[in-house]
Amino acid sequence: MEQVQLTRACRGVQIPAGNETTLAEGLEVTITQSLGGSFTVSVPALGGLYRIAGTDADALGRELPDEATINAADDAGVEEKVWAAMRTCFDPEIPVNIVDLGLVYDMRINQTEDGRHNVAVQMTLTAQGCGMGASIAADARLKIASLPEVDDASVDIVWDPPWGPQMMSDDARARLGI
Repeated sequence: MEQVQLTRACRGVQIPAGNETTLAEGLEVTITQSLGGSFTVSVPALGGLYRIAGTDADALGRELPDEATINAADDAGVEEKVWAAMRTCFDPEIPVNIVDLGLVYDMRINQTEDGRHNVAVQMTLTAQGCGMGASIAADARLKIASLPEVDDASVDIVWDPPWGPQMMSDDARARLGI
């Protein structure tokens, strides 16, 4: 945890509500976590936690984290790039991305008339009472929408089927000691 002052205004997504706001230049924040190419900051002046995208790392006096880049080749298909983007999204309480946690249930990609794409994702959470749902969905939506090939992105949270640990990848289970 490190306290810093924002060197410029940047976008923040309120945790857990998922509301987007502009965090003002000069605002004092405490970096509490950096996972998936984004930063979680505590903002005492606003009374809450916010997620700042890795592309705004310079506002925190940081460099863009390596995991903020989508590791799909430029010539990769849109689907591969969307999966790569979702692999940079984390539940702030669990150090495993939403894909390896088995939270992504469905993804549909439709090409628009101008050759770009609309992406619709259905995902779940590890528990219905998880207060981070809106924030995680907003993070995934923003990362998908930032892909040059994507015109529009939506991420909806669904509860059927209920999530269980058997939905995690082998790597995720090993990382969590399950």
